[in-house]
Amino acid sequence: MKKLNDAFTALYNGDNILKLTELRYIPRWLVILIDVFIILFSILLSYLLLSKLHVRVNFPEYLTEKRILLIAINIVFMFIFKTYAGVIRHSTFFDFFKILLSSGSTLVSLLLLNYGTEFWLGKSLYLYPNLFLYFFISVSIMFFFRMVTKQFFNILIDIKGSASKIRIAVVGVSDASVSLARAILHNPNYPYRLEGFLTKRSDSHKALLLGQKIYNSDRFFKNTELVGRFDAVLIIKEIMTKHELEEWMTLALDHGLKVLKAPTLSKMRDSDLVGGIRQLQIEDLLNRRPIKIENKDVIVRHAEKTVLVTGGAGSIGSEIVRQVAQFNPSLIVVLDQAESPLYELELELLEKFPEQNFKFVLADISNSYRLEKIFEIYQFSMVYHAAAYKHVPLIEENPHEAIFVNVLGTKNVALLSKKYKVNRFVMVSTDKAVNPTNVMGASKRTAELFVQSLQNSEGNVTKFITTRFGNVLGSNGSVIPHFKKQIEKGGPITITHPDIIRYFMTIPEACELVLQAGTMGAGGEIYVFDMGDPVKILDLAKRMIKLSGFTPDVDIKIKFIGLRPGEKLYEELLSNDATTVPTHHEKIMISKDPTVNFEEIEVLFRQIIKSAVKRDKVQVVTLLKKIVPEFISNNSEYESLDKKQLNGVENLTLEKENNI
Repeated sequence: MKKLNDAFTALYNGDNILKLTELRYIPRWLVILIDVFIILFSILLSYLLLSKLHVRVNFPEYLTEKRILLIAINIVFMFIFKTYAGVIRHSTFFDFFKILLSSGSTLVSLLLLNYGTEFWLGKSLYLYPNLFLYFFISVSIMFFFRMVTKQFFNILIDIKGSASKIRIAVVGVSDASVSLARAILHNPNYPYRLEGFLTKRSDSHKALLLGQKIYNSDRFFKNTELVGRFDAVLIIKEIMTKHELEEWMTLALDHGLKVLKAPTLSKMRDSDLVGGIRQLQIEDLLNRRPIKIENKDVIVRHAEKTVLVTGGAGSIGSEIVRQVAQFNPSLIVVLDQAESPLYELELELLEKFPEQNFKFVLADISNSYRLEKIFEIYQFSMVYHAAAYKHVPLIEENPHEAIFVNVLGTKNVALLSKKYKVNRFVMVSTDKAVNPTNVMGASKRTAELFVQSLQNSEGNVTKFITTRFGNVLGSNGSVIPHFKKQIEKGGPITITHPDIIRYFMTIPEACELVLQAGTMGAGGEIYVFDMGDPVKILDLAKRMIKLSGFTPDVDIKIKFIGLRPGEKLYEELLSNDATTVPTHHEKIMISKDPTVNFEEIEVLFRQIIKSAVKRDKVQVVTLLKKIVPEFISNNSEYESLDKKQLNGVENLTLEKENNI
């Protein structure tokens, strides 16, 4: 009641819109009172129409009593069907249906009463045309009242919030775009206001769609005044090609408009429109069409099996765990040496997969005694080896640590997989292992060689498989989260070199490759993925700055700091000596890299592990270069080792020539 008083007081005092929109609903007694007035008006109007037609009513001496009876019967059914209970400003067809039931029941009751009076008194109490005329008038006015009230409040809310709403232009005039625009129009509480449509077509500029203009993009972006009436463009990513997405983004950002993305309306059913619309992220431009997983093979490989994931708390490992959990394995053992990330993952997985059996193990893969007990207890069917040190500058400074984890750790997990007859061992490798220029890449290539050598070793029944791919979007320490933090701090964005390029893929996509490789491999293969086109990091940084609403080198500076130790301008997926063999999957290939037999690699492994224990950096890197001949250091303190090796080769060649 207080809210209603405030609202009517506001009408007098002038603060109309604000107070009326604060009125959550019209009180029920007032709705009943208005409906009674509508009933009375409908009765009077129906009698008036009949009188104009010179129709004489029955029992004119009881006219007042007849009207009171009609009102009373209608009120009874209004209470029975609770036509007053709905919130008027949110009326739907269900409310109209309740009005129909109430008025229809009233009509039926009066018709039955008429039959009774005809039987007892010889004529009907009410004229039949009068009853039907009253029914149609009352139903129409009651429903009209609710729709007008609903629209009135929507207009007030729209006016109230118009100043703070984001003025958007929906890109496209397809069914999906129109459905999205309609959803925005029909939800005035959302923080968006539809102001028009944008299209490449030039034949629609005179037409109206949902009451809004359709603008041709070329004319639109040439008109600075027109662009100034908008705050953002809204796109549906799923219905656009990558080229179209980049084109619309560039046009919008170059003209000072934000770029918002929305899923198709069918994907919004689980969440509201506000939750579905977000600002376009750089990941949206880098995402490619994901590979198609052959779920039958993957399910068979994991269902009711015991699975181990090393490095399970990392970016790749944790996603492997999430995807494997969907295939109902009997147990997933998640192993990692990082305590806090492992605990956080445990909380997440237990909530997300309450029916799945997990075991979370805190352990270091370089400790073979600890690992063996785990293999002995759980008797794994599948092992996904994702544990690794991966940060290039840190590993360049601490090469012995790369040997302990990337080399010795891989050796331990792989040998135990062979000993306990694991069905398949799948190793996660990197494109940095190809023609490596740093210790991290060389250590991963060393691990690849050891895993491959086990395939044909004596007594082996395990299928050893390696997957190799490029940079992963959003992984720990990757460039995009790093750039985002720098932008949030106001810059500068630091880039090592203006010409540096990298391949990118999403974390789910990378993990799908790992799972697919686990089903495809016959053993000993290195699988590489079609990574698409490489991305120039400088262009990536500029796009991220623009998407954040800033201007590169004006609001956010870009600073070049030089290549880090061991870093190269571009990564490769295949070594110089490798050839590729296609598989039945168009996006996955087998790299035919040179291999080493197990006896030879085993001797070299013992040597390099001893050097790592002694913390002899130079000896460690020297042995890495012996194991991986294509390892040529770049921008690193170890470049001198390559020069010594080159001088040794030149001296040997010179001696041979002199002897000749």
